[in-house]
Amino acid sequence: MKTSFNKFLYIGFLLLGLFQAFFSRDYLQAASSLGIGLAFDPFDIEQKWNDRPTWQKAVLIIHLALVAAMFGFGIGLNDK
Repeated sequence: MKTSFNKFLYIGFLLLGLFQAFFSRDYLQAASSLGIGLAFDPFDIEQKWNDRPTWQKAVLIIHLALVAAMFGFGIGLNDK
């Protein structure tokens, strides 16, 4: 099984974003880290979006929703 380097970068940015959100409470930084993580697609990059299984699409869409939520928390909680 060939493991892509993108998987390691994706997991690294995902863990960094979750750490920044839950432990540092820096939601804007967490949103940016999670957003950068989306650039490193952990799945087969040669496969087109329409040909992907539904669960892979769901993982990426949920990840995008998490980025939007962290951005919303960051903007909303820092609004003074």
